[in-house]
Amino acid sequence: MQLSDLSRRGLVLLGCGKMGTALLEGWLARGLAPAAVTVLEPRPAPRLTALAGEGLRLNADLPEAPAVAVLAVKPQMMGEALPRLSALGASGTLFLSIAAGTPIARLEGALGAGSRVVRAMPNTPAAVGHGITALVGNAAAGAAGIALAEALMQAVGETVRLGSEAEMDAVTAVSGSGPAYVFLLIEALAAAGEAEGLDAGLALRLARASVAGAGALAESSGAAPAELRVNVTSPGGTTAAALAVLMDETGGLPALMRRAVTAAAARSRELGG
Repeated sequence: MQLSDLSRRGLVLLGCGKMGTALLEGWLARGLAPAAVTVLEPRPAPRLTALAGEGLRLNADLPEAPAVAVLAVKPQMMGEALPRLSALGASGTLFLSIAAGTPIARLEGALGAGSRVVRAMPNTPAAVGHGITALVGNAAAGAAGIALAEALMQAVGETVRLGSEAEMDAVTAVSGSGPAYVFLLIEALAAAGEAEGLDAGLALRLARASVAGAGALAESSGAAPAELRVNVTSPGGTTAAALAVLMDETGGLPALMRRAVTAAAARSRELGG
């Protein structure tokens, strides 16, 4: 569907921090009129104030039956925020939650039985239009609800549908938290280059460009990451020497990454408990 189709009933955005702002900008860029959006945000940034001058409804009364209500507050704020939207639970509004660790059952309990709920996990590259979002909906959301949620999240990147909500903790650990792992890789690679005698600024530039370029190649080539790795590894060469360290079975990157993702998934389950 076209986002401009939401103009008649409107869209509510509860919370407009970094992710909410990225989504809002994506929707506007795809044709959603500012006047169709109601934003509830206690600390609006200057950009929101400027958009209010263009018709966006900032901290205004809720529409009677908006097409969608997007829950973009931090998980620890959800208990305080949900009562503001509970009146919409029986209106046919689709609730799209991007709060980590907040299960569908909790949302249904606050919004009422029969509420149409889709849970989504985007990641921070959404800020530059290169995010990826995993989605799963309840029975009431149906195919139409999932399709609408996908259209909204595709404004900031790719989307994937999950077979069950049980997969969401692993998704959170891989793609939700994953950008932080990559940023740490850039930090560590730059620091290692500096330790080998490079200027700090040059080392960071080399590390940042290498990670960004390798990611772009992995995405565009269609080849498996293992194949790409082998393609740049000459037997007995410098890359092979480094990989012998990174691929050590007990202390190397694969084992460390498994431990990291397991820890993140466990924490996600705790938050959802």
